[in-house]
Amino acid sequence: MKILYGIQGTGNGHITRARVMAKALAKKGLEVDYVFSGRPAGQYFDMEDFGNYQTFKGLSFVSEHGTISYLKTIQKARPLKMYKDIQNFDVSSYDLILNDFEPITAWAGRKAGKKVINISHQAVFTKDKVPSLGLGWLNRQILRNFAPSDIALGVHWYHYGQSIMPPFIEREVSSSSSSENVLVYMPFEDINEVVELLESQLDQEFVLYHPDVKAQRKVNNVLFRRACRTGFLKDLEESKGVIANAGFELSSEALCAGKKLLLKPLQGQFEQESNAETLRSLGLATVINGLDESELERWLLLPDNDAINYPSDPTPLVEWLISGDHTQPDVLCKQLWASISLPQFSRSVWSK
Repeated sequence: MKILYGIQGTGNGHITRARVMAKALAKKGLEVDYVFSGRPAGQYFDMEDFGNYQTFKGLSFVSEHGTISYLKTIQKARPLKMYKDIQNFDVSSYDLILNDFEPITAWAGRKAGKKVINISHQAVFTKDKVPSLGLGWLNRQILRNFAPSDIALGVHWYHYGQSIMPPFIEREVSSSSSSENVLVYMPFEDINEVVELLESQLDQEFVLYHPDVKAQRKVNNVLFRRACRTGFLKDLEESKGVIANAGFELSSEALCAGKKLLLKPLQGQFEQESNAETLRSLGLATVINGLDESELERWLLLPDNDAINYPSDPTPLVEWLISGDHTQPDVLCKQLWASISLPQFSRSVWSK
């Protein structure tokens, strides 16, 4: 079987999920070509698991000071270039197309009449009963048409009684050591505004990852680190908590490691706003709307979360994909959720 796997490159969460999948696909000896779009080619890092991958410009949202700028998103978009990329992408040699909210491979597959299976967090918002904020007409159209598929398998923190999978979390760094540091990753915020917030709590040490950090350095109570997957996971495992925007994968990794969460969703981005509300309602995160010093001070006094044992091995999903029978995704999803223990303190909320 030859597989094409298209991955949205905006943010690191889609790539993290694809990395876990890539290792499981490789163990099965499958031939997989990886395609990424949504960020400049030179900004990808730690991509060894994807072999000779391809990149395209694609389409991504532009943010300023923690809020989506629709005007700059439109100004930066190059729809004619994306249209040509779709028309010129030859998918005839592939038996199956996997997609994680990547538009070029999804549309190329649809144009050629190939089966496209969407494995993404975005797919959960096409399901009933899943909490969502700001899911108006425009966002519904984006969900349906940005990266169309024949089968959509959503990935979420809870299944809500539907064909939704748990996140696969590969804890690559095993560490018995711990620190009192707090890990900070807020790529959609202005770095100077984030530092100003952190320096309001000089008695607390923070480890800050941000796209604008060019070299490691220590200033007052903030250790600046450049992007590095292994180093990031180590700092996550050793930290006492995580401050972040409300992306799906980092929140999932923090929940799996039992870390408390302080989240500021990207304003105007319904997925992040919905993520934050879901975790708040489940008692798993504190949510803030701005970089508020008093909210940070209160959050630092909170205890850790109970760890959630999300699975690390997507082999059951891979076997389902290569079986060719994709008619019963609910059976697969029930299998994946069977061994997961929900937090005791929020179990009544999860069962609703």
